[in-house]
Parts: sequence; structure tokens; C-alpha cells
Amino acid sequence: MRYQLEYMKKYNSIIRSFGHVAILMLIASPMLTSCVDDDTTLADKALSEIIIDATTIDEVYNIDKNEVLRIAPKISQTNKEKPLTYTWEVNQEVFSHSPEFEYPAKYLGRYMCRLIVENSDGKSFFPFIVNVNSPYEEGITVLSQDADGKSMISFMLTPTDPTLPRHFISGDCFSVNNEDTPFASHAIDMVQSSGSLIIACQGADDWQSHPTAGRNADVPTIYYLNEKTLVAENILTVTEYADFKPTHLIIPSMGASGVAYPVLCENGSVYEFSTTEGAIAKPTKLQSKYAQTCLVHDDGGSGWYFELLFWDKMVGGLCEIYSGYGPYYCGRKYHLLRDECVGSDNYFNGNDIVKMVLIDLTDQQKRTERSEILVLTKNAIMTRKTILDTGFWVYDYDNGENMLFDNGGTSTACVGTNIITENTPCVANKTYYSLLFGRGNRLMRWNYTTQQTLDKADVLQTFGSSSAVITDILLSRDHLTTYVAFYEPDQPGLNGSVYVINTDTGEILERYDNVCYRPTRMIYKKK
Repeated sequence: MRYQLEYMKKYNSIIRSFGHVAILMLIASPMLTSCVDDDTTLADKALSEIIIDATTIDEVYNIDKNEVLRIAPKISQTNKEKPLTYTWEVNQEVFSHSPEFEYPAKYLGRYMCRLIVENSDGKSFFPFIVNVNSPYEEGITVLSQDADGKSMISFMLTPTDPTLPRHFISGDCFSVNNEDTPFASHAIDMVQSSGSLIIACQGADDWQSHPTAGRNADVPTIYYLNEKTLVAENILTVTEYADFKPTHLIIPSMGASGVAYPVLCENGSVYEFSTTEGAIAKPTKLQSKYAQTCLVHDDGGSGWYFELLFWDKMVGGLCEIYSGYGPYYCGRKYHLLRDECVGSDNYFNGNDIVKMVLIDLTDQQKRTERSEILVLTKNAIMTRKTILDTGFWVYDYDNGENMLFDNGGTSTACVGTNIITENTPCVANKTYYSLLFGRGNRLMRWNYTTQQTLDKADVLQTFGSSSAVITDILLSRDHLTTYVAFYEPDQPGLNGSVYVINTDTGEILERYDNVCYRPTRMIYKKK
């Protein structure tokens, strides 16, 4: 106690001698003492601010579904380097604590994200947005199958930026987006309708003898794929009809609610398919046997007006389903019934149709031109007929006369030897007044308004090796380019290719080799 009193007296005398200066010295003396006993400096005690380099991380990212977004930010500190911890948030939920961001884009959408970096002194934040977009917005979609029937979907994206090149997305688009869903074999047809890609598969040839037939066997199947994600949203397996082996989905681009559309099968029978209910039923309208050639003509996607055209093999007559009504038969009288399609009233008079081809119109031509079809019969007679908005048949509402093919709406041409079959891929256009069709590895062009005969058609271009086979052809919307799908039967694996040519000259403009198996159907998927 005596020592403490003497200690205080001593420092009180110092304070009296030096005034305020002594007071400051007394206050600062603990830090001075610390500097003597420790290696740290004033700088060591300063806060270390975290800096996220904005040049290494963007505010907005646009990526496609199934891509992986990788971000490796550059981080610095203003003072001594201190241990850092990272937190990546996606929609206000912790995603990871890794120094780098690896985000697999599984679902479409807009995601609010944030990077949080912290040390013992504080935190820094960097908010950013990730937009996951559809890689299948618009472009060429190819349905194909290998030698064993294995099905595949390939897609060639059309970039929104016209300066960027087009490319086929690698991998099978079905398996990538439906990991736990088997794809039935022998995929044969595909349509885009009402927000979906509808795909028909025949299944295995021996599915009925499979011990698990109707459950796990490779059975005839119809898929509804979301047109933006290609995820299967509905799967319809058909095991109740032994002869259900689909070849053509005859569905307009905008399926109307409550309407049953035809599905043409390999044996010529037709079943009705409700796109809204997802069910197959026996037909109430089309109960005959039909050729493997048919047409779908609609009003551009509204679903209110459409025409479906078939060739009835039993009576040798062309018949139509008009906006769900019918069938109506083509004859010298307007809208014949099936039992009236005989004798002199049947315009075709025993001729058997081989192929029907819709003459494609550009968007501009559709404003002023009428739709037409090319009809090729076995006896090498081609007819060209006008399709009116009031119906597929020529009909004069002013004077009430029923006329078909007799009023200048049709012309007949000699085509020589008919070298086209039901399975020949064909397209026709009104820009060049030509029919393009595949014959082996050769793309042929026939000018149907001239005296040129079909068997003398020009070779516009050849594709692949001498054994290559063209299986489908597709016109661009402006008719200036044509997509040709072919495959090399002697090659294993991805032996299918798609080339883009100049429709007029045949010049090959783009080559996409080995992007699919044997192509069975090619469409231009729209937004």
C-alpha cells in the first residue's frame, strides 16, 4: 500500500511539472510499451478492405440450358492478406462456398445471384443476374434413328445475333433433357404444335412378344416435348392396338382443343389422336386404307382453319378433313361422299396417286398467292390444283356451280416415266416453280411449269459418297436456301449429315457432318 502511494505521488509531481504533455504521454504509454514488446506496427492494426475486381465478374450473364456457368473472380485486399471465405447465393439461398462459381443451368429462368467475400475485418458483396435461356428457341430439328432403330434428336441453333455462326448442339437433345426417360426406338415423325414437339415412335418390332409388353418394353409411343426445353411433359404408350405402327402425325401447327387428329400407320390404317387428352382411339371418320402420302394445310397457326388430305386406296379417291369435318371426297361434284366417289364422278377415274406435295409459299407470297398442290399418279399424270380459302376444292359461290379441275385451276402435264415413290423426299416452291426430290445421293430439280419431263429432271447437287441416301429436304422460309438431310449407310455411328445449299444454283453453303443417325424427319422449329 505504501508503495502504491509513493508511485502515485511520483507521477503526480510529473503531471504538475509538464502539464497536458505529461497527460498525453501517460495515455499513449501502453501502445509505446506494446511496440517495444511486439513485432506489429500501426499498419498491422489497420483494416484490410476486400476488393472484388469488377473486370472478372459481370453484372448479367446469359447462358443456355444445360450449360455450366463458371466464374473465377479476382480478389484483392488493401492491407495484409487475410484468410477469405466465399459464399455464392442464388435467389437468396446459399449455393456454394467455393472460390469459383460453377452453376449448372438445369432450368429456364432469371436468377438473382450474389457473391459474398469476407475476412476477419468485414465483407464485400457483388450482385449479378443469371438468365438461363432456351438453346432450342429456333432452328433446324432433326429426328433420326440408327441401324438398330435407336432414336435421336439433333438441333441446329439459329443465333439471335446474325454475325454468329450456326451450329448443331452436341449430344442427343432428348437424352440430355430426359435423363431418366428412355426414348422409344424407330422415331418416325415429328410436328411442332401448340407449344410442344410431338414425336411418334414405332417401338421395337417384337414388342408384343416381350415378357413385359405394355410396361417396360419398347412399345409404340407418342411424346410431348416442351418446345423450349425438350423435356418430356407427357408420354403416351399405345399397346391396345396391335396394328398401331405410326408413320405420319397429321396435326396442324396449332392444334385446336377437343379435336382428334389422324395418325397414319404403316398398314394404311388411321387412328385418331387427341392432342389435348393424350389418347388414341379407333377412327370415326377415316375407316378405309390410305396411301403413305398425305398433306396438312392450315391457316398459319391459329388452329381455326385446317385441311388434311389423304388418298383412299379402297375407292381411288382423294379425301379431305376440313377443320374437323368430313371426310369429303374429290370429284367432279363438290364434296362427294365416299360411296359417291365412283364412275364418272370420280375425277381420277381409277388413277392411283403416288405422291402429294404442297407447293410452299413465302410469307410474302401468302399475302397474294393461293396455295397449290402437286399430285403425281402412277400413270405419270401430274395435276396442279388451286386451294381456296373457302375450301380445298374449287367452288364458285357466286353462281352456285360446283366445279373442280374444270375451270382453269388445274393443269395437266406429261411427266414421262414416274421415278417418284411414296417414300421419295420432295419439296416444291413457287419462287422457282420447281419440285426438288431426292434420288439416292442426288438432289433432282424438275420445273413443273415447263415441257421438261420428270424422268429428265436436272441434278441440282450430289451429297456424300455414291452410296449416300437423301432422306429429307426442307425449304427455308424465303426459299433462297434448302436443307438436305442424308446418311451414309455403310458408316457406323453418327452417319447422318445436314447440308445447306443455294436453292437456285445448288451451291453448298454450309456443311454439318455426322450430326445425327439416318434422318427420318426434319423441321424448322419456330419460336
